[in-house]
Amino acid sequence: MATSTSTGQLYTVAEVAAMMRVSKMTVYRMVQSGTIHSIRFGRSYRVPQSAVRDYIDAANPGSDYTI
Repeated sequence: MATSTSTGQLYTVAEVAAMMRVSKMTVYRMVQSGTIHSIRFGRSYRVPQSAVRDYIDAANPGSDYTI
């Protein structure tokens, strides 16, 4: 379940993986390499909605999508 913040939503790694249709390990690798911005809470990560949008925009300029 996504968590709402004042700047948008925070997604779990599993939610980002489902949205992008990749494995959770792929998202963890993106987080570890800094390819996608994340916030760490204890031992888990949350990815801001804006970070997902920024990543998709950078990977596919001019694409039309909704999150």
